[in-house]
Amino acid sequence: MQIIYEDCDILAINKSAGVVVHHDKAHPPGGGGTLIDEILEKYPEIKKVGDLMRPGIVHRLDKDTSGAILIAKNQKTFDFLKTQFQERKIEKKYKALVVGNVKNESGTINLPIGRSTKYPSKRVSGKRLKGKTREALTKWRVLGRFKGFTFLEVSPKTGRTHQIRSHLSAIGYPVVCDSLYAGKKFVCPFGLARQFLHASTLELALPTGLNIKLEADLPEDLQKVLQKLSEADINGKS
Repeated sequence: MQIIYEDCDILAINKSAGVVVHHDKAHPPGGGGTLIDEILEKYPEIKKVGDLMRPGIVHRLDKDTSGAILIAKNQKTFDFLKTQFQERKIEKKYKALVVGNVKNESGTINLPIGRSTKYPSKRVSGKRLKGKTREALTKWRVLGRFKGFTFLEVSPKTGRTHQIRSHLSAIGYPVVCDSLYAGKKFVCPFGLARQFLHASTLELALPTGLNIKLEADLPEDLQKVLQKLSEADINGKS
C-alpha cells in the first residue's frame, strides 16, 4: 500500500492494479482481499466512517485501474469530500493508452451512459441509448503518439461507472488491453496483463481550505509498455 499523502483527515493511496477497492457481495467485510481491508488493518477507526461496505471510500477505481484514490478518516471529512465530488469540484486526471491514431490533439466526449441490457457489468455510450441513461462528459488531450497507439491524458468531468473506458471505446479508440470494451480492437502489447488506465492526479480543496495536487506515479508495467513502443518507433525509423 503506497501512501502518497496523509494528514489527520485524509489518506491518499496509489492503488496497484488487480486490487479490489471496497467490500461487495463477492468480498464481504472481514473476508480480506480488498484495499479497504489493508487500510482497516492500519486505521481501524475508519471502519465507522461512511458506509459499512465502503468505509471511508469517497470514490472508486476499477480493479485493474491503478492510481490515486482518496479515503476519509472521519465522518466530517467523508461528507465534505462526497460533496466536493458531487459538485464536480475535484479535478481528476488519468493516463490512458488507446488503440489507434487519434486525429486531433484534444477533444471532448459528451455522450450519455447507460447499463448494457446484454451485459449487466458493461456501460454503453451513445446518443440512441434506450432505458435509463446519465449524462457523461470526458475531456482528453494527446500526450504522445506511437505507431498504432496514442497516449492520452483524460479528465472525466462526471463520475459514471466505467466512464473513460466506455467513452473512449464509443469514439473508436478503446483503452489498450480492455477486454470488456475493446471488442475487435483488443490488444495487449509487450505482455501487458491489464487495461492501460491509471489515475494520475487529483486536485482538491482540503477541509482546512488548502488546495492540493496529489500525483500517483505511473506503475512499472505501464512505463515498460511506453518505453517499448518508443523503442519500436525509433528502430522502425532507423
